[in-house]
Amino acid sequence: MKKIFILTGETSGDKLAASVITKLKEKNSNINYLSVGGSYLNSIGIKSIFDLKEITYIGFTSVFLNIFKIKKKIDITVSEIIKFNPNIIFSVDSPDFTLRVAEKVKKINPKIKVIHYVAPQVWIWRENRVKKFKKFIDHILLLFNFEKKYFDKENIPNTFVGHPLLEKSNNSKIDISSLIKKEKKIFSIFPGSRNSEINVLMPILIDFIKMMNKKFNDFEFFFHATHENKNDIIKILKKEDFKNYQVISEEEIKLKILSISLFAVSKSGTISLEICNQNIPSIIIYKINFINYLIMKSLVKVKFANIINIINNKEIIPELLQNECNAKEIFNSVVYFLKNPKLMKDQVDACYKTLNEIKSKSSSVEEASKILDKYVIS
Repeated sequence: MKKIFILTGETSGDKLAASVITKLKEKNSNINYLSVGGSYLNSIGIKSIFDLKEITYIGFTSVFLNIFKIKKKIDITVSEIIKFNPNIIFSVDSPDFTLRVAEKVKKINPKIKVIHYVAPQVWIWRENRVKKFKKFIDHILLLFNFEKKYFDKENIPNTFVGHPLLEKSNNSKIDISSLIKKEKKIFSIFPGSRNSEINVLMPILIDFIKMMNKKFNDFEFFFHATHENKNDIIKILKKEDFKNYQVISEEEIKLKILSISLFAVSKSGTISLEICNQNIPSIIIYKINFINYLIMKSLVKVKFANIINIINNKEIIPELLQNECNAKEIFNSVVYFLKNPKLMKDQVDACYKTLNEIKSKSSSVEEASKILDKYVIS
């Protein structure tokens, strides 16, 4: 029986990996799996060697402060992979963890193939990493077509599979009528998946909602949570005196709610693509500690944080980062959009045009599972 070890480093990667492996299981049921994963991989019966939360750190200082814990987890993972002796390592995103593990494993056992899904963003920073990847990555699966040139240059086998978030449709027949109050407008909020993001952004978002409630009385705020952080978010919100909110974590429900939202406020990240894909106007927020910000600013090659803005080289979706990431700025930006429906339409139209330019013609998950299957049977 062939074996695959799945390596993820955070919730989004766990979710992507589960989607691909679900497809692969349809093609080939004769594979044994083990992982570093979370609730999504667990839901399809794949065991993780430890809890994903134990390695989810954000920012240079957080990583630095936990460097010995991270190194220990890398060593444990390498040891478990060697013991499991898989034919393939399927690593997904989170390169500072997943690819460090893959590199170490490859040095010990060069016969293990490494397939990596979600290319490191070398077009944003640390482009010279590509030369290093050539030594241990056997195939890399790209979300965006413009990434190909970076890996072609070093002759690393790669395939543009497209971005799975751009394939999501709201065709689900799931009934959400019990969640919707007829007199209320829907407002979606994405506070992040990591504890560090929740701790920083939730107090700001709570103050923003209080300001909104003073001006409007017809909004219901839906917090889009993960299974892992849903209870943490509920616990924070229960301390507040406003009640016009709900916390949702089921994927189909989240997508359905997003699709009927009037507006969205989201932490910076790939989730913004999903928001754009549902034709919902939004703003992006993010805040990290000052030292992390200075380090990142000195390393990145682009002016913007959001992929839509990066591709267009101009601000299509407003970005409220660092000092601008505060309740008043968020409130002012949101109200400005709500008072100007044409601005919301212009943003949605610009995002739609951009997404059409970067979408693949086939399913990302389907293509990724096909490539994995080829390596399994080779």
